[in-house]
Amino acid sequence: MSTAQTVPIYSDNYRFLREHIYSQAGIVFEDDKQYLFETRLSPIVRQLGLGSINDLCSLLKAGRETEVHRRVVEAMTTNETYFFRDPSQYDSIRSALLPRLREERRDTRRMRFWSAAASTGQEAYSLAMVLLEEGFGNWNLQILGTDFASKVVDRARSGKYQQIEVNRGLPASLLVKYFRRAGMEWQLSEEVRRLAQFETIDLRKSMRALGPFDLVFCRNVMIYFDSQTKDQILQELHSTLFRGGWLLLGGAETAIGVDRWFERQTIGAATVYVAK
Repeated sequence: MSTAQTVPIYSDNYRFLREHIYSQAGIVFEDDKQYLFETRLSPIVRQLGLGSINDLCSLLKAGRETEVHRRVVEAMTTNETYFFRDPSQYDSIRSALLPRLREERRDTRRMRFWSAAASTGQEAYSLAMVLLEEGFGNWNLQILGTDFASKVVDRARSGKYQQIEVNRGLPASLLVKYFRRAGMEWQLSEEVRRLAQFETIDLRKSMRALGPFDLVFCRNVMIYFDSQTKDQILQELHSTLFRGGWLLLGGAETAIGVDRWFERQTIGAATVYVAK
């Protein structure tokens, strides 16, 4: 067992780490989450040849290693995702949103979408496959995928996924149609990849210039922010949507205050938030 795993994080260093992650990414960690820091930061400690997470804190406090600061913050962000997560939401897109947009945009044939916490890209690419399967391949389609962590954005751009990743949520028919084997990985086709572009973005910053969008996914990310930051993000997300555009949140998220800017609707088994 490594030294980094056996030396506990000193209480003042744990407080420093929590404050550092909050100031850099807005993510709130409770008092009892030391194990998360130990699990996620120990690899960085080993790679840097340090003795413990406390030594890593000393390095961060010195303030000179900006790359180390970035790696620490990105290590503490959660990047759980998979293809067609929350299937009922994709069902609602097929049954309600896309038929409406097909009619409303028949002249411009243009639609824009945003995956606001894109992680490694499965959410954005799932939507791209839905659009192709629903016959929008000759439309002007733009899907923006953004994430705080540059390492996952780089992976999303590559469009390469491991076997375990394509096994999670991706129908076999779409795997056969849109992927090809690339060594030990699966490479997503250019037909799908061309619809999505990926950038790094901090959701706490102004987002108005990104829009307008017809649909924004912002799923399973606001649970990590405090109430003030959540309120700010919801208002900014609203500013990026067309009136009548959809916001989709994670199934386990509570959207306190969302009714100020959105109308809550149930479509099939999905809850959608329609911009007022």
